[in-house]
Amino acid sequence: MAKAKEKKINFAEWIESVQRQFRSLDSRDPSAWPVLPKVILCVFIAGAVAAVSWFAFLQDYEVQLGEERNKELALRGDYQKKLIKAVSLDALKKQREQIQQYVIQLEKQLPSKAEMAALLSDINQSGLGRSLQFELFRPGQVVAKDYYAELPISIRVTGKYHDIGAFASDIAHLSRIVTLNNISITPGAREGLTMDATARTFRYLDPEEIQAQKKAGGAK
Repeated sequence: MAKAKEKKINFAEWIESVQRQFRSLDSRDPSAWPVLPKVILCVFIAGAVAAVSWFAFLQDYEVQLGEERNKELALRGDYQKKLIKAVSLDALKKQREQIQQYVIQLEKQLPSKAEMAALLSDINQSGLGRSLQFELFRPGQVVAKDYYAELPISIRVTGKYHDIGAFASDIAHLSRIVTLNNISITPGAREGLTMDATARTFRYLDPEEIQAQKKAGGAK
């Protein structure tokens, strides 16, 4: 019992001593304060500084951190895409070779500038071979594109219906690319038909012509 009373008295004295430290504090001279008020004041100042630092500086850093995380996600996605391409690189090379071979085959179907006369003769012979009579066979102005040239040919032939159809089929089966456009068939004389059309053929440009086209494009 005596020890319990002694503890109560000591605790009461300790509370009294703490309260005594907060009495009559001089706000103008904190250096003269007792130890406990000084410690509490320092903790309060440290908390205030931390709060101000958070809102003034650390919040900006948090925004930058979020942006960097988003960049990291974007870079990861880009890396995965490039990794897939790297894994399929051999397959892409094979596809590229196949496409190049296909382009070469198409280029072989385009006559050169020197072969155009022979191609025009083939078109004319296709009509004559089907007993058609040419009333018009007029090559137009060559239209140069980036890597090829287009030559329109205005034609008018007269003959029987089946012969005209066979002529169109022969044109489609020429070794060079020739298309028939703007086809118009009207009744002709002596139970025949007249077909007006524009035959378009194409040729690839010579290296000198390609270079001239590039220079013209650059000038424009």
